[in-house]
Amino acid sequence: MHLMMKVAQFSDLHFSGKNLDEAGRCFGYGVGQAIERGVDLAVITGDSTDHALDVHSPAVGRLAREVRRLADHCPVLMLQGTFSHEPPGTLAIFPLLGGRHPVHVAERIGQVALMADGTWAPAQGWRFDAVPAGARAVFTCIPTVNKATVAAMVGAADAAEAVGRELAALLSGYAGINGAARAAQVPTIGLGHGTVTGCITEHGVPMAGFDHEFTTTSLFSAGAQAFMLGHIHKHQSWDDAGRVVAYAGSIGRFHHGELDAKGFLLWEVGAAIARFELIETPARRTVDLVFEGLPDLEEITRAATDLGVAGAHVRVRWQVGEEERAGIDREAIKRALGDAADVQLEGRVVPVVRSRAAGISRAATLQEKVRVWAKATGCTDGPLIERLNSLVDRDPADIAAGILQVDEASADVDASLFRSTPQAKPLPIQAAREPDQPAELELF
Repeated sequence: MHLMMKVAQFSDLHFSGKNLDEAGRCFGYGVGQAIERGVDLAVITGDSTDHALDVHSPAVGRLAREVRRLADHCPVLMLQGTFSHEPPGTLAIFPLLGGRHPVHVAERIGQVALMADGTWAPAQGWRFDAVPAGARAVFTCIPTVNKATVAAMVGAADAAEAVGRELAALLSGYAGINGAARAAQVPTIGLGHGTVTGCITEHGVPMAGFDHEFTTTSLFSAGAQAFMLGHIHKHQSWDDAGRVVAYAGSIGRFHHGELDAKGFLLWEVGAAIARFELIETPARRTVDLVFEGLPDLEEITRAATDLGVAGAHVRVRWQVGEEERAGIDREAIKRALGDAADVQLEGRVVPVVRSRAAGISRAATLQEKVRVWAKATGCTDGPLIERLNSLVDRDPADIAAGILQVDEASADVDASLFRSTPQAKPLPIQAAREPDQPAELELF
């Protein structure tokens, strides 16, 4: 009877220039913990890098050193991740690192066995016909599937669902050989990189729909005792009568708003049992301050103290209208958050929407346009039309003289009122004035 295997599952390392500090610190810590805890095997379930990288880049160098550190302790299995993160061929250098134990890269769908002498023995086809003699564990590997290839055959609209259907049929085809391995007391482990329908993203969003690679039913149908997944950055798991499917989640916190702890999974897998423990890594702390209007500097200062932003990565978000955008003091916000490791400012400016009154373009004269506008806005058009007519029919000097005469007559009326009734109080002209009324109504 084979003993339980202790497996360290790392996932979504996302090494790159911008992630180097976070990925390097967290993965380095994880590798140290795995070695200290005496794991028998280490797997990386995809997205070791964040995008295509030059081999001589610092990110590749740091990743290679950590993988080599693992390989000096135990065998390592690396799964191909999302093509935009790990272009095909990216992982080809890792089997060449020359550690004490071999590194196997699973770039295609198939099975591989870890042998008693610590070597890797891949199946010749998509699965083993029989359990290899001397196998210590059997792995079913489902790396990222190239949906573009499927789309070329079935059309882009149907590609995603077609991938899900084909993978479900494929996974059920592994049940026989995995059952035989369990009967021989050989642990069976599945590795996959993709989305499970109904899983939750690192931002708390459920992944609903029919266009994802896996369902829990299809994963359990493979008959593997443990199925270790990558791609989704939130750790989560499902159980079915002792068989377990789980995402390790990302090794670090690479984006604002990510929920829950980060780390790697320390598994114990036997022929008929699987269990795991999340080992947290020292992922960076993020803080989000969100304002519906102008950022409140006093509130930001208070949050800096209450939340303890020292060493944290802080993002301040706001949403303002165009007329308020000049009132934002970015430098003052940064000063208030001076102890933060990084400050990210994201403002959204809501543009002023000016809608054209329906039918105004068909109006022949300016007076008609004013009538259409007044109807659309609920305004009175009479005074405006009167003034427009004055501008057309009268000389500007006559208009000005008329206004001055009205002002002088008004002054005489006000003076006569005060002379004839010395005990009367002044008329509350300003208090009675409506802000939107035409100027000539101020006297009434």
